[in-house]
Amino acid sequence: MAEIRDIELPADEHLVRELRAGDLVRLTGEIVISAGLPAYRRLLSELHQGIAPPLGLRGRALFHVGSLGEEAGGEYRLRYLNPTTSTRFNAEMPELIRGLGIRFAGGKGGLGDESAAAMRDTGCVYLSFLGGGCTLLSDAIRRVTAVHWTEMVEHYRLVRVEVERLGPLTVGIDTHGASIYRDLRDDAQARLPDILSGLAEAREIR
Repeated sequence: MAEIRDIELPADEHLVRELRAGDLVRLTGEIVISAGLPAYRRLLSELHQGIAPPLGLRGRALFHVGSLGEEAGGEYRLRYLNPTTSTRFNAEMPELIRGLGIRFAGGKGGLGDESAAAMRDTGCVYLSFLGGGCTLLSDAIRRVTAVHWTEMVEHYRLVRVEVERLGPLTVGIDTHGASIYRDLRDDAQARLPDILSGLAEAREIR
């Protein structure tokens, strides 16, 4: 089994630049999550207006992850963490990565080349969450430390969550421009002519 690196948050730029695409990590500390496109559009709009986000994101982790919370014993508790598809945020993430100075982005499915370029320039990596791994990921929740933009529907809010050994998560895009998603796409495209040829031959045999 591949070695899993345990990382305490917030992590400095030097540590993040040591990570390579394909590495496995677990995170302990505070993360920020939101699964709603309106939240990322609001962050970007306010960035353009010079309005600071309601929490400091520089050097932190901002993940495309949904949650469901409930009030219990005077506290706001999360019932689960569940990643959403990051490509939904391709238009917003390059500027947010540069403007907010985040160290970790993440979710499912990766981000585009413009985001990868922003990560390379600023010292940020993309972490791939296990699709369908809601139960495993939710076990890492320790407590909610703050909820911002409560006027928005629950999945759109910015939620600060303290986690312990969240993961394993895969480094999908590193600070050196390597991307497991680009590699998979390029490999699939290279194999496509042979696959189509094989299908054509099979049809002729019939």
